[in-house]
Amino acid sequence: MFTTQGMLLLLLVLGYVLTRIGIIPPDGKKLLSALTVNVTLPASILHAFQMEFDAEIARSCVAITLVGLCIQLGGAVLAQLLYRRAPADRRPVLQYGTLVSNSGILGTVIAEGIFGSLGVLYASVYVIPQRIIMWTLGVSYFEGTSDKKAALRRVAMNPCVLAVAAGLVIMLAQLHLPAVVSLTIKNVAGGNTMCAMMLVGTVLAQTDLKTIAEGQVLRYCVVRLLLMPGLTLLACRLAGVDGLVTSVAVVLSGTPAPTTVSALATKYGVGEQLAAKCVVASTLLSLATIPLWCLLVR
Repeated sequence: MFTTQGMLLLLLVLGYVLTRIGIIPPDGKKLLSALTVNVTLPASILHAFQMEFDAEIARSCVAITLVGLCIQLGGAVLAQLLYRRAPADRRPVLQYGTLVSNSGILGTVIAEGIFGSLGVLYASVYVIPQRIIMWTLGVSYFEGTSDKKAALRRVAMNPCVLAVAAGLVIMLAQLHLPAVVSLTIKNVAGGNTMCAMMLVGTVLAQTDLKTIAEGQVLRYCVVRLLLMPGLTLLACRLAGVDGLVTSVAVVLSGTPAPTTVSALATKYGVGEQLAAKCVVASTLLSLATIPLWCLLVR
């Protein structure tokens, strides 16, 4: 768990250093953003959906799917309520960062290390509702247009939304892609974490680091790292959800801000520095909060 978070921070530092010494030019963030959103993220989504999914697995995963969906709906409500008065150039970042966590990257590693093979299965299924909602409702936060139909069309044609649709077909139909295609997708997906974290480092290199601990960023971290998993734990206990399902859901809902928030902020030119601050601050603070939630749910 600490190794994974440390790796994310080192990739961020690499992007920061390469930008500061001039290897990545000032406008290099646009290339990294385009590469992340249009290439490596869709490949990562397609790769994640290539899993065995028979009737027995379907029955065992119904609970975690419903819990994951409820968490996404709850996050959408919180995002709407908490940031109604936030400035227009900051609101999309805060809303998206509340709706979406970094469970897609950290989730499987944490679940395997703490809960074993069944935890890995639950973590893989848990992120399915998030992947769908983050590239529909999540992207709509950044669209910022009154033309809802136009926004819906743009969201529907987003490469990551198309990847989710294709991934669902592949998983539910249990299609087996040609080996060369599957291997290509796997290797392209392997570059997603690097591109996303280096993008955050590139944006951070153009940010005043003295402002990283600003009040709004810290308040966001409280919501992302404490409020979300706390509400998840309370709701699961009240609903009598299975103990392992509850544990996986709580830990994954308490993962830090997703790197995709920085990629989208850069793509749409909205709150780039705030997004980088949220990713860095929440990732650093999660080094303390995730182990605490793990101890609590175990």
